[in-house]
Amino acid sequence: MHDANPPSRRSLLAHGAGIFAVTGASAWLSPAWAQTALRPTPSQTEGPYYPIALPSDNDFDLLRNGSAVYNKAQVAWVEGVVTDTKGVPVSGAVVEIWQCDHEGHYHHPRDGNKADPSFQGFGSVAVGKDGRYRFRTMRPAPYTGRTPHIHVKVKLDRKELLTTQLYVAGEPGNDRDALWRRLDEQERAALTRTFSPSANGLRAEFPIVVQA
Repeated sequence: MHDANPPSRRSLLAHGAGIFAVTGASAWLSPAWAQTALRPTPSQTEGPYYPIALPSDNDFDLLRNGSAVYNKAQVAWVEGVVTDTKGVPVSGAVVEIWQCDHEGHYHHPRDGNKADPSFQGFGSVAVGKDGRYRFRTMRPAPYTGRTPHIHVKVKLDRKELLTTQLYVAGEPGNDRDALWRRLDEQERAALTRTFSPSANGLRAEFPIVVQA
């Protein structure tokens, strides 16, 4: 038996548009690439020199400690984006870095507080909605038993999301460093970055992926 009131062309089009809207939205919210999670940035030990108390000057510029200017090492910019494993920027995350001065000394009592007083040595940056962070610092220096590196920590509210270390690509000391040697090939690629020349110093792009 035929329907006495068959659907009009307009209602069929509206119904089809509704189906498209639902399936289209679903496809947009769950694209194929979103099904592949990003690999989290490898963690590494904090080390013995994380500040006991954060310094009063702890901004993004480690080459200026209060009014003192540090000019005894090569300028380096370290920057990147903090995302979760889905590639979404982690808004509000705080990135911290700390490192030794050009002579291999930290601002820490366990190292005799021997670091150059003009070197800030520690910096902290809160990322915005885009997840981007940036530090002005020095090309990391070696000290006895360690290849050049920068310590990195990521926090969100009161939770620590990551503690790791950033290495310099092509540094001869890497192969002799116990912590670097423990990394597999993918982990080395994630933590060992090129410090490339630029107009105002070296630049290293260090993307950070956390499990937020």
